[in-house]
Amino acid sequence: MERPAWAPRGIDISVPSVSRIYDYYLGGSHNFESDREAARKAMEFMPGLPKIMQANRAFMRRAVGYAVERGITQFLDIGSGIPTFGNVHEVAQGLHPGARVLYVDHDPVAVAHSEAVLDGNPDAEVLAADLRGPQEILESPQLSDLLDLDRPVALMLVAVLHFLEDEDKPYEAVAALREALAPGSMLILTHASYDGIPLSQEQAGGTVGVYKDIRNPLVMRGRSEIERFFEGYGMAEPGLVSMPLWRPDAPVDQEDPFAFSGYAGVGLLT
Repeated sequence: MERPAWAPRGIDISVPSVSRIYDYYLGGSHNFESDREAARKAMEFMPGLPKIMQANRAFMRRAVGYAVERGITQFLDIGSGIPTFGNVHEVAQGLHPGARVLYVDHDPVAVAHSEAVLDGNPDAEVLAADLRGPQEILESPQLSDLLDLDRPVALMLVAVLHFLEDEDKPYEAVAALREALAPGSMLILTHASYDGIPLSQEQAGGTVGVYKDIRNPLVMRGRSEIERFFEGYGMAEPGLVSMPLWRPDAPVDQEDPFAFSGYAGVGLLT
């Protein structure tokens, strides 16, 4: 397998990464053949995966816009992945110059590419850390240098919690982050689910099996399980819904059926 010149040293390019698989779904170029192979296997069971990821990104951009409308100019994006066009800092800073964004990811390629993209941007940084260790994130110098936790922050957990198994204590991690936030903050979240997928659960389960095989289990939680992540928050209208239905900026009747897979929501901290 040929090693791209941009690949950070020490990366085993034969091991797939969920960040780079996501990049492939979105048409990005920062992925390896191992990532593309895993993505193609997953798409054999669920061919609409790229549509789901596109809907996820579209929701993210609308939610960032909503946060800025409410006066929030600080963003903590955990599980941010590899930057692509229309990422959080581009949306937020386009609407409010000077908006501050801290990206957090544990994938070295995502971190390295983020550093390159953010070079020269004093209001956006990237931190190499994992959602499983919220205190490491909260106590990092990157966070204290960039974000003021005494003011409202938009905590973004977009397409990341479904990669944490229950033994990883995802609810505890989200609660620890919530406790560190000031009133007026918000939680922006998407999560995979069997709900809404226009396939039988058995066929969709084939994709789940692919992620299990690459040792990145995909946990498909139900609506009530996803609602638990919003404990302590009030839900912004229209509540926890499929991604295209959250404050759409265009008619949704022509959306691909796969776009309605899973859930999205925004919680408001009072």
